[in-house]
Amino acid sequence: MDCPTEEALIRSRLEKIPEVQELQFNLLNRTLGVRHASLSPQTLVEAIASVGMRAEPLTATVSTRVAIAQMDCPTEERLITDKLSGMPGIAALQFNLLQRTLTISHAPDALAPALSAIRELGFTPQSETETKASTEAYSPVKGHWWRLGLSGVAAVSAEILHFAELVPEWVVAVISVAAVLLCGLAIYKKGWIALKNRNLNINALMSIAVTGAILIGQWPEAAMVMFLFAIAELIEAKSLDRARNAIRGLMDLAPETATVQQADGRWIELDVSGVAIGSLVRARPGERIGLDGEVVKGNSTINQAPITGESLPVEKSVGDPVFAGTINQAGELEYRVTAEASHSTLARIIHAVEEAQGARAPTQRFVDQFSRIYTPAVFAFSVAVAILPPLLMGGEWFEWIYRALVLLVVACPCALVISTPVTIVSGLAAAARKGILIKGGVYLEIGRKITHLALDKTGTITHGKPVQTDFLPLANGVSRDYRSAAASLAHRSDHPVSQAIAIQAAEQSMPLLDVADFEALLGRGVRGTIEGHRYHLGNHRLLEELGFCSPTIETALDHLERQGKTVVILSDETQALALFAVADTVKDTSQAAIGELHELGVKTLMLTGDNPHTAEAIAAQVGIDEAKGSLLPTDKLSAIETLIKHQGTVGMVGDGINDAPALARANVGFAMGAAGTDTAIETADVAIMDDDLRKIPAFIRLSRHTAAVLTQNIALALGIKAIFLVVTLTGHATMWMAVFADMGVSLLVVLNGLRLLRK
Repeated sequence: MDCPTEEALIRSRLEKIPEVQELQFNLLNRTLGVRHASLSPQTLVEAIASVGMRAEPLTATVSTRVAIAQMDCPTEERLITDKLSGMPGIAALQFNLLQRTLTISHAPDALAPALSAIRELGFTPQSETETKASTEAYSPVKGHWWRLGLSGVAAVSAEILHFAELVPEWVVAVISVAAVLLCGLAIYKKGWIALKNRNLNINALMSIAVTGAILIGQWPEAAMVMFLFAIAELIEAKSLDRARNAIRGLMDLAPETATVQQADGRWIELDVSGVAIGSLVRARPGERIGLDGEVVKGNSTINQAPITGESLPVEKSVGDPVFAGTINQAGELEYRVTAEASHSTLARIIHAVEEAQGARAPTQRFVDQFSRIYTPAVFAFSVAVAILPPLLMGGEWFEWIYRALVLLVVACPCALVISTPVTIVSGLAAAARKGILIKGGVYLEIGRKITHLALDKTGTITHGKPVQTDFLPLANGVSRDYRSAAASLAHRSDHPVSQAIAIQAAEQSMPLLDVADFEALLGRGVRGTIEGHRYHLGNHRLLEELGFCSPTIETALDHLERQGKTVVILSDETQALALFAVADTVKDTSQAAIGELHELGVKTLMLTGDNPHTAEAIAAQVGIDEAKGSLLPTDKLSAIETLIKHQGTVGMVGDGINDAPALARANVGFAMGAAGTDTAIETADVAIMDDDLRKIPAFIRLSRHTAAVLTQNIALALGIKAIFLVVTLTGHATMWMAVFADMGVSLLVVLNGLRLLRK
């Protein structure tokens, strides 16, 4: 593993393994850290071998997350990477610039040397709990406003005095040097550290440029350049804080305390972090729900927008779930806690967004690699500009050295590198606010390429709560006995069709019978023994396998299925006994969502285990292009693989559990109704927190807008540098103009990326 080509190949293979949660590559050490759920090292080795590479498990590593208050942009990231990458025991580094954190995967005894190495660079790495307040309040000029102000006055004074020739040149020089020292000592210190570590970052380049300007007698310009650079750093840091606050705002949604009932019946206010599962909590009207739970008393409406993005309040009564961070609007509720504060739905959302920030999107990985080549190349070009024209063409040394110094100022690709993480994180935060949880920048970028979207039917297009509509006896016998037998089997199953039959029987007071040897038949139905007789309750496929199908039954099935109903058949050991027809209702938003997808040029396909007639009827009702029924999970997987092979980028929408193989194989897997569901949030590429299918086209539009902003930022950063290169070589640029060109474009791309927060 030598370059990003191999990294991309391994990433594409491992990211399709459902248990893989996070990958941390270190190309310099040729190592890969994998955070996963219950995978053996041999499984990972074999997966990597499948793409033609050999891997060996290393000694077990641990991950430590540290906060670095001074780490604001790729300048610091590159410096730390170069310092730590060659150290023994360091397996991987994962940076999160917007949260100012670094996750180090390391051998148990390698952490202390790593932290010492970071301190040598002038940083203060500490545990996040120790530095939370200082990290949030950090500013590049915090506590030094008076110095910055005096530096500005001195720099402007030096320019005026030099231009008007009111005082001797040595006075201008003294004022200029004072201006540089007032605001530039920290920059010089960081520049010297960078140079010692053979790193040409913006601080090193700026230090060289300002020093060079002083040495060739450009006193006022050196002062103005250093002052403008300090101001630009401050503005850029403040702009980045907006992106940080977008994520931090999620953390502020959950209240710090909750009213909890004690053993003696008293209600007291406690910190949510200390409330145990099973505790009884009270929420008054207007209060935020403190923890995830289930309502045990009261009725109310709750604003779930912070979690699901739903625009309208949701009615809640006994038995309904409530989520931390949502707002109780109407009546008083009492709910029993179902998850600790650190494992609430909101906490998992925040964790997922933070993890997504740290992951490198494809564009970001490309930009990072490009910058490693670009900066040294421009530095070498600047040296050539300073030396070659005077030696070969008789140019003036001072003139060409000045032009080279101007080039140094614009050499750092800070604008180019910072634009991608700001844009990606702004997109992730905007989506999270609307109840769309995107698990990484890679999926936010891929979303715009989706040409085909496959959808499960039950719970995705329909409500997933069907009701029994028909009952048809097929054999001589007592109908009530058939109903009781079917209800007894259905009661043991969690499938929505079975539940509909069980609910209907309960409403009609049908007795439930004891079932022995109960067994679920994947994709077919269930079976069990009742009063010594073997019964089956399943679909058409199961009936054919049993050999009990007949033309009469086929006619009845066809008639019911053409009405969009799902039919299950009760059979004993000798014959089919009765038909039960169940119908699901289509969600109000499904037809609108399919229409929006078609407007975006996305073709739609329904993949369902229901019979083809039911699939076609539902598909026609909502406007889906194609429907395939009677599919097992493996059939859905095959359908997705065929689409990817022949059609391009494919998305799959399902419930995140039953459709897991197809969701994992799709280029982007969408889990519907993920609020409160651990599995969906952990495994889906994109989790739709409520059941509104219209959020799929909203995701695609956001992905396309994000791609457009990324393209704009890259073109802006490279375009302005290219223009400035020409202007500098022709002798029309000055150093202070170069500062505006470099830091100004950095600010422009950051602000452009932040526009996504309004989407």
